[in-house]
Amino acid sequence: MPVWDPDVYAVYRAYRERPALDLLTALPRDLAPREIWDLGCGLGEQAALLAARHPEATVHGLDSSPQMLERAKGLRAPVDWILGDIAGFSPARPVDLLFTNAALQWVEDHPALFARLAQTLAPRGVLACQMPVVTDTAWRKTLGEVVRSGPWARRLDSVEGVQPSHNARDYYDWLAPTCPEIDIWTTTYLHALHGQDPIVDWTLGTTLRPYLDALDDASERAAFVQAWRRRLTLDYPRRADGVTLFPFTRMFLIARRG
Repeated sequence: MPVWDPDVYAVYRAYRERPALDLLTALPRDLAPREIWDLGCGLGEQAALLAARHPEATVHGLDSSPQMLERAKGLRAPVDWILGDIAGFSPARPVDLLFTNAALQWVEDHPALFARLAQTLAPRGVLACQMPVVTDTAWRKTLGEVVRSGPWARRLDSVEGVQPSHNARDYYDWLAPTCPEIDIWTTTYLHALHGQDPIVDWTLGTTLRPYLDALDDASERAAFVQAWRRRLTLDYPRRADGVTLFPFTRMFLIARRG
């Protein structure tokens, strides 16, 4: 797993929080959970919101980054913060609400993963998930080109980044045997970003992390990032008003066990 930098990740907090809040507002209104897990809780804001919304529940926040969890603990929310990997998630008790925002795209084998997560739900329990839609968008395509074309290509060849997106129908098929109520939709956010290289800055805390972690030499890391900066200016030119428009599509999924 990449090493996460909480400060870099938090730069675009308002943009990153919007999908999480959209997912929270879509939860079933009759849900009264007693056991809640936030998988890939990051800086902990959503776990803290869930604890405030459901004070009678036990809320757990799981993340693989000690740095992220240390920052989350600073919220002083009544949350059980746990260092761990989503791939090994195995709760001691059935889960009433399994919430995960922008985390499962880093986990392999979604057919097995989603079937297993559904099995952890209590009767009438809910899985609420949001993931970026990983398609051949211009910024991801150019990143791939830079990865393959520079002197770093051999060192980056085996890097595992965000997992490719599956079709929404696939997720429905994997969950349907356990969850008779499934709602899946996508939303494309058009982010108006400011700054010299805002798309690079956005991805420094997420998509770029595995590649930067694989390059030991600081000058090579800088050259790699600079090569991508130059390439991005062709597809995402800065407007006269200083704004760079950055479309970002995300998939939302709410599944309820029978």
